[in-house]
Amino acid sequence: MKKRKLGTQGLEVPVLGLGCMGMTFAYGTGSDANECLKVLERSLELGMNFWDTAQSYGPYTNEELLSKVLAGRRNKVIVATKFAWQNGIAKPENLDGSEANARTSLEGCLRRLGTDYVDIYYLHRKDPNRPIEETVAAMGKLVKEGKARYIGLSEVGPNTLRKAHAVHPISVLQSEYSLWENNLEEKVIPILRELGIGLVAFSPVGRGFLTGQIKQYEDIPANDMRRNLPRFQGENFNINIQLVEAVTKIAASKGLTASQAALAWVLSRGENVVAIPGTTRIKHLEENAKAAEVPLSTSELDQIKNLLVQFKISGNRYNEAMAKMVTAD
Repeated sequence: MKKRKLGTQGLEVPVLGLGCMGMTFAYGTGSDANECLKVLERSLELGMNFWDTAQSYGPYTNEELLSKVLAGRRNKVIVATKFAWQNGIAKPENLDGSEANARTSLEGCLRRLGTDYVDIYYLHRKDPNRPIEETVAAMGKLVKEGKARYIGLSEVGPNTLRKAHAVHPISVLQSEYSLWENNLEEKVIPILRELGIGLVAFSPVGRGFLTGQIKQYEDIPANDMRRNLPRFQGENFNINIQLVEAVTKIAASKGLTASQAALAWVLSRGENVVAIPGTTRIKHLEENAKAAEVPLSTSELDQIKNLLVQFKISGNRYNEAMAKMVTAD
């Protein structure tokens, strides 16, 4: 698996990692734990050894799952985890960017993961009632203590990035970025390039929408968070499926699946960009891995660019409660 250097502090990761959220959280309750453990094992064999988890995924159960494979091979995995909310419950009123919560949360993460350090410690969402400088300074102390090697932010805007980076080097920003969510390009990506910060793209296949496997709203399980996201609902769904169908045609002409084309597009956006597609199936993991080997040509990229102009994505990516926790500034 090809690798890319992110940030200015020496972090190097494979171009495709593994988003682990769906193994225990958010996308229904149908994930098989034994199959997920096999996916984690196979990811190491494929060189996709950049695992992304968080305190809130469960809460806690995602980190506990990863620990079962991490044991005895810590040096083979680049582990990223995240904190933001008291007790790991992802509600706006629980956001806590204090030094105490940063420290207590990381100590809990380390205990559940069965390790004495994480490679990347992210602030999952900014506490609106606390200066970002205060939170980042606290995270920086944890780096000095050896409990985290690098720090990152998630879902924040350009001004927040600049303020944070002035306190302690931010190695990576993790944000949603894909063919159906490219709002970072106007303001955020230029700042990342200016400051030398890497981008870790989560949901690079549109929370599964760009795979083409979701053909109607009813295909989404009843207890799946995507049922509550505007882009998956009503007329928005019918409009957005047109982009999927068009991408699928371009992908097929190159012998790719729609998800492989979507991932290849994300990886084409710059040498400071990597992606962490999530899956709970070995078949899909292996399919994703092949996307790193098939770069899109200039002509194919132009075709996709034209599609993004022709088929505008309809609907907000988050519902109102989730949107409140994204920092645009």
